[in-house]
Parts: sequence; C-alpha cells; structure tokens
Amino acid sequence: MMELLVRAWPLLETAVPMTLFLGLSSFCLGSVLGLVIAFLRLARARLIRWTAFAYVSVFRGTPLLVQMLLIYFGLPRLGLTLDPLSSAILALTLFSAAYLSENFRAGILSVDSGQWEAAASLGMDRYRTISRIILPQALRIALPPVGSRLIALMKDTSLASAITVVEVTRVAEQVGAASFRYLEMFLIAGAIYWIINQFLTVAQMLLEQRLSKHVQ
Repeated sequence: MMELLVRAWPLLETAVPMTLFLGLSSFCLGSVLGLVIAFLRLARARLIRWTAFAYVSVFRGTPLLVQMLLIYFGLPRLGLTLDPLSSAILALTLFSAAYLSENFRAGILSVDSGQWEAAASLGMDRYRTISRIILPQALRIALPPVGSRLIALMKDTSLASAITVVEVTRVAEQVGAASFRYLEMFLIAGAIYWIINQFLTVAQMLLEQRLSKHVQ
C-alpha cells in the first residue's frame, strides 16, 4: 500500500488542498447564508418565514448529489454555465446553509427571552441587541452541531468527484482505475478524510473548552 501511496502522492498534493478548500469555503459561505435564513425563519412576516422554510425543506429533503448535478448540468440549459469547482462550491454552500440555518435558529431560540427584554429596557435597538447580546450567546450554544456540520461537509466534498473536480476521491478513482487496486486506494482516501476530520474534531473541542472558560 505504501508503494501505491507514493505513486498517488503527486496527485494527492493538489487533491488534499482542493478538498480542504471545498469544505472550508463552502462552510464559511454556508454559515453566512444559514445565519440569514435562520433570522428569516424568525421574521414576523409569515411570507418571509414560509419562504425560508421552503428553502430549508427543499435543500434538506433532496440528495446533495442531485443538487450538484442539477447545478452543473442543469443551469447551462438556463443560460448559466459554471465550471466544476464553482458548481461544487455553490451546491455545497446551498446544501450546508439549509442545515446550518437550523443549528443557528436553535441557538437563537435557546437564548432566554429575558435577554431581549433587558436590552429593550436599556434602550438598545434590535440590531444592537442581536449583534451584541443574542448572537454571541446563540453561536456559543450552536457550536457543537455547527462543528459537526463542518465535519460532515468535509466528507460531502467527495461528491464533487461526480462533476470532475479533482479532489481526494477523484484521485482515488483515477489511480484505482490505472492500477486496478481500488481497495487499497480507497482505503488511503478514507484515511485522508479521517485525518482531516480528526484535526477538525480536536479544533472544535479546544474551541469549546476555551469558550466554556469564558462562560465560567
């Protein structure tokens, strides 16, 4: 297996950073969009709430692979052509935003309603209340599920291989096909994903410990 790893290493040197780029960029973009959707789900206007709910329902209720294929192969029929990398990032962003919005919404709802009342009694407007009081507490509460979503998203990047993005799974397919050693190559790919996610897990634990010290 070591000989196969050495053979695949020149391709993995670019594929591993691509996997990290796909996962982290989609997570950051998805977090911003997810936070917006979370607040839309809590809006007073019923139409806005139901529109946000429809978005979450569609992207949580359909497979990510189908969404990715629709974006890459379907959008050109509407006059919008995206390259494989852009299509993958867009699909991963829209998909992760649906799940992250629910994590953020749960965190916001977990903040005691008395916090809103206390802010209002101090004369703070809604924007300052959210940015200075509600959001910091909500993000701290939502950190564990949000961290789990990042780990899941890093694994979901493997689906980008279906639209020819050269990331870890794509390299495993190519080297496996060239050497007829699929078992060993996919074991190597699985180990790479595991190592990446172990680093993310440790980072999440350290961040949770640091935030818990500030709370105490």
